Amino acid sequence: MFPFKGLHTALVTPFDHNDEIDKEAWEKHLDYQIKGGVDGLVICGTTGESPNISDEEFEYLVSSAFEKANNDVTIIAGSGSNSTKKSIERSERAAELGAKALLLVGPYYNKPTQEGLLAHYRAIADSTDLPCIVYNVPGRTSSNITPQTIAELAKHERIVAVKEACGDINQIMDLVASVPYGFSILSGDDGMTLPIIAAGGVGLISVASNQAPALMKKYVDACNNGDFETARELHYRLYPLMKANFWESNPAPAKASLEIMGMMKNYVRLPLLPMSKKYEEMLRQLLLDLDLIED
Repeated sequence: MFPFKGLHTALVTPFDHNDEIDKEAWEKHLDYQIKGGVDGLVICGTTGESPNISDEEFEYLVSSAFEKANNDVTIIAGSGSNSTKKSIERSERAAELGAKALLLVGPYYNKPTQEGLLAHYRAIADSTDLPCIVYNVPGRTSSNITPQTIAELAKHERIVAVKEACGDINQIMDLVASVPYGFSILSGDDGMTLPIIAAGGVGLISVASNQAPALMKKYVDACNNGDFETARELHYRLYPLMKANFWESNPAPAKASLEIMGMMKNYVRLPLLPMSKKYEEMLRQLLLDLDLIED
């Protein structure tokens, strides 16, 4: 009954030395994710550096992922912005390109009221036939979407899930108690997946699955299956990587990892910078410990 359950990777967007999308690395990364067994791929989320992706690049990323996925995984397009009009336009284009769902970040910088958030999300949901996932990440948007607001949004037939990255387990438990059964609550924070699913969530939109899709899939499945002994073991095995991904601004550490793994070059777009060299050996050791690279 839950439309979005399991593991969904918030994909990085690989760039080359000319600051263009590295299409070869992108195709390779898509193959790696599909082979790893993920349930969904999020295109142009925070980890994909969405504020710095042009409309033309957005179209390429969504359409190429749809072609590669061949309906084996769900393509979720990050079409939200701080402009309702722009979010609607990008959502419409995502549907035309083959996306099966929309990830809609809370409007950033504007700091709307809860009533403004209701109007924003309803306007987008009214404009599309695709299921919509609300994305609450107040650490980046400076605007918290309350459980009461999400419960109101859940009454809309196309608003079916939330990616919750508020960092407050008490707020998330209030959310679980407020929304109707069948509304998917997804962790938006790798490190909080275990407690969120234990409290009533059903999955994860993950950064760490960029590096370790198969292992993260095993972890999320164990959580969802109530195998908490296995889930705890995997949680603490993966936890150092989850934390490492935020040693500096996401996605810099993830991209540094993927370069060490031979997946892509470590390029991010300004104002982001590549991860500091001082972390490189520690990161390499984490990847060795998880058998993601060979010594």
